[in-house]
Amino acid sequence: MGHFFFELKESLFISFRAIRANKIRTILTTLGIVIGVTSVVLMSTALKGMDIAFQDGVAALGSDNMYIDKWSWFDNTIPWWEVRNRKNLDLDEFKKFEELAKLPLAVSPSVWTNQTLKHKDRTLNFNMVTGTNHNYIQTTNLNFAEGRFFTQLENESSRNVVVLGSSVAESLFPRGGGLNQVITIKGRKFRVIGILEQQGSFIMGNFNPDNMAYIPIGVVFKYFHRSDFRSITFNVRAQNNAMLEETKEEAISIMRKIRGLTYDKENDFSINQQEGLLNNINQTTSVIKIAGYFITGLSLFVGAIGIMNIMFVSVKERTREIGIRKAIGAKRRTVLGQFLFESSVICLLGGFLGLAIAVLLSMVVNQFLPTSVQVDAVILAIVISIITGIVSGLAPAYTAAKLDPVDALRYE
Repeated sequence: MGHFFFELKESLFISFRAIRANKIRTILTTLGIVIGVTSVVLMSTALKGMDIAFQDGVAALGSDNMYIDKWSWFDNTIPWWEVRNRKNLDLDEFKKFEELAKLPLAVSPSVWTNQTLKHKDRTLNFNMVTGTNHNYIQTTNLNFAEGRFFTQLENESSRNVVVLGSSVAESLFPRGGGLNQVITIKGRKFRVIGILEQQGSFIMGNFNPDNMAYIPIGVVFKYFHRSDFRSITFNVRAQNNAMLEETKEEAISIMRKIRGLTYDKENDFSINQQEGLLNNINQTTSVIKIAGYFITGLSLFVGAIGIMNIMFVSVKERTREIGIRKAIGAKRRTVLGQFLFESSVICLLGGFLGLAIAVLLSMVVNQFLPTSVQVDAVILAIVISIITGIVSGLAPAYTAAKLDPVDALRYE
């Protein structure tokens, strides 16, 4: 065992000496490994960041939610013209649904409209405004940084009150103090009664609660849309995840009854759930993974070929050295180990450099898209580097190990 560790130490020493003697060559050789490791680590951190952002978004809306809508959000099997020709869902149907549904924890209507929000000289154009009722907050996991949601009285009397998402509040009131201030929505005055905590889920885009403003649904139809023109969505929250499927079945049954559908007619509404969004996100990340793996594989292949060529050159340059070592008793495995160590060390240096670059790039990318550097990304970078080093150094190391000492000593 002691002899093995001695050989290991000597191999490392010789490897570092050879690398130090050829600094420029080593740096140029590792570029492929650097690019490959940077690609795979950056991809890993980006995907992890997207996953965390998605989970945050689902947590904010509630994983036990479903949405009854005219439109099918994720199902592409239904022809779009059939969906377009469906009858709109209206408030009267919602009230009937609310009376008949027994299983949900809470239900609320919602309708979206894009409007201009303004406070003094600060303006948000084409910002998403959600009209809903006082029960909406029970169908989500949203929390307040300041204030509250509107009450049943404020909802039923269609008062001009508004709850702002964190990004909207920050844009209109960059110095804070937005609570109880007055903003205008399409020229109409609204008093800010609540500001939500930040959710930070970029994946949900405009539907991210951070980018929303919430007002009573009656106000939307009073000022911005006719109630018979815009279809609304029923937000339905099950009592828990275990009750989700049962609540869905009840919802379908009630909607078919409300809409007078006979047994032979298809549903003229859709039940949208979080799993549809999850599938969409998984499809997106799969494309990113394939592209990332292709770039990584190509970079590592080029890097491995470069290291292999340089190691063959190194074997040729040190033929006499190998002959002397073998002549004084060095075994084949010792020579083999020496060159494998050298190629592995070169790749590890490239791997650590690629890892450092990936972390720095992640910090930059995080300003625009969420990233998350995980321990497994670091381990992945090290493992890839070692495997690449061993694979690319195997052929040159074997060539060096099988050299005949007499022929090697004669080599000029």
